[in-house]
Amino acid sequence: MITNAFFIIRFYIFATIMAKQEDLFKNVVSHAKEYGFIFPSSEIYDGLSAVYDYAQNGVELKKNIREYWWKAMVQMHDNIVGLDAAILMHPTTWKASGHVDAFNDPLIDNKDSKKRYRADVLIEDYAEKLNLKAKKEIEKARERFGDSFNEEQYKTTNPRVMEYLSKEREILERMGRSLGAGDLEDVKALIEELEIADPETGSRNWTDVKQFNLMFGTKLGASAENAMDLYLRPETAQGIFVNFLNVQKTGRMKIPFGIAQTGKAFRNEIVARQFIFRMREFEQMEMQFFVKPGEEMKWYEYWKTTRLNWHLSLGLGKENYRFHDHEKLAHYANAAADIEFNFPFGFKELEGIHSRTDFDLKAHEQYSGKKLQYFDNETNSNYVPYVVETSVGLDRMFLAVFATSLKEETLEDGSTRTVLQLPSVLAPTKAAVLPLVKKDGLPEIAQTIMEDLKWDFTVAYDEKDAVGRRYRRQDALGTPFCITVDHQTLEDETVTIRHRDTMAQDRVKISELRGIINAEVSIRNWQMKM
Repeated sequence: MITNAFFIIRFYIFATIMAKQEDLFKNVVSHAKEYGFIFPSSEIYDGLSAVYDYAQNGVELKKNIREYWWKAMVQMHDNIVGLDAAILMHPTTWKASGHVDAFNDPLIDNKDSKKRYRADVLIEDYAEKLNLKAKKEIEKARERFGDSFNEEQYKTTNPRVMEYLSKEREILERMGRSLGAGDLEDVKALIEELEIADPETGSRNWTDVKQFNLMFGTKLGASAENAMDLYLRPETAQGIFVNFLNVQKTGRMKIPFGIAQTGKAFRNEIVARQFIFRMREFEQMEMQFFVKPGEEMKWYEYWKTTRLNWHLSLGLGKENYRFHDHEKLAHYANAAADIEFNFPFGFKELEGIHSRTDFDLKAHEQYSGKKLQYFDNETNSNYVPYVVETSVGLDRMFLAVFATSLKEETLEDGSTRTVLQLPSVLAPTKAAVLPLVKKDGLPEIAQTIMEDLKWDFTVAYDEKDAVGRRYRRQDALGTPFCITVDHQTLEDETVTIRHRDTMAQDRVKISELRGIINAEVSIRNWQMKM
């Protein structure tokens, strides 16, 4: 009886944790729509599955994330340049890259619910539950032992934690081996052995696992008879590879060097889900770094560290990131790792770092009949460079920032406020200018301040409702500063500037506003502060 009660309590605790995560995620989706960040696409026609529109505030946040990445990758590196390749490419591109033959997901159908799932995601979700159980045990021990707690020692000595982590590792390694060998029967066998059920119905009545190609087909041409079959690009990397020699020669680039770009990609995801985490139309931010053969692992480790540091610079919490080394390598890679982030639904891939060897350039040489080689003046020889790739999903980055920043706070007076504590450098609006009342010349002064500041920052003007309500609205929008113009402004040209995170208010000169805001939101100052 004691044993049964123990497991019932443990199950209840785990179910409570999962329910809280689900509620948090629902709040994220609701807040994103209510405050003009993300809308369902074509909503007046009941929407389109896994397609979303970035609204007036979302497009600004997305742009700021993109710019933060671009400055770090291109502007701050002398040996990395930018590119904007076309979405439509010659169809042979995708034959050479392997996408026509190998760009597949392992899918499995439930015979009772008629729902289709990615088999690898079902297994990964099961493994993540084991990881969450281990984390729960670790947190309980941390509370029990306090400052003397040694997490690493506990992981390697506590039988229950060791069992959870060992089983998680064993499951992922087996899945990696099976997928790498194309053994889909063993993938299904693993699902059955783990008794993984349909997440919606609980049914375990599964079909066999099958591969499904993810590329969207389209046509190029004025008439159906003469149209050429094309694909919407499933990734942005190939546009870089086919332009490698053009960029290298016109830019007089020397190895090692990188080519970066951001842009849309398209995948016919059958099981697109989790809001903007997995969509059919999405945006990537990636960089291909060309290196001398034999030096790829050095640069692979360099970019793993560099990219993690970039993520950490946003201040979303070191505990929310972890590396996951791939057991199953793509056909082009000799090493691969993901930077995973702790989304409201668990740790999932945010960015991939891959050592792609010379596969892509050699494949395009073979299919095009054109040489894509680098002439090394030091050795007086030609070679095909190796490539190290960093690729982060912009939409996933948006979700990581947005979900982590959304907070519900209880204030000293017992009231609550919803605040979007976005990194100030990314906030859609940097400051809101608020006249205390809509008379006595205060709106005119507020408009003048806004007209001056908007040359340097994205600013908003708001005169509707009581000033307290306006503060709360700007908190929910993630605006770092509120500037209130009141009757004292008429006397001494000072205003009240309110800080979003602390709610502290300072009286400052109007002439000081630009410097105060800039100190908080500029990339230069943000990086120095972090």
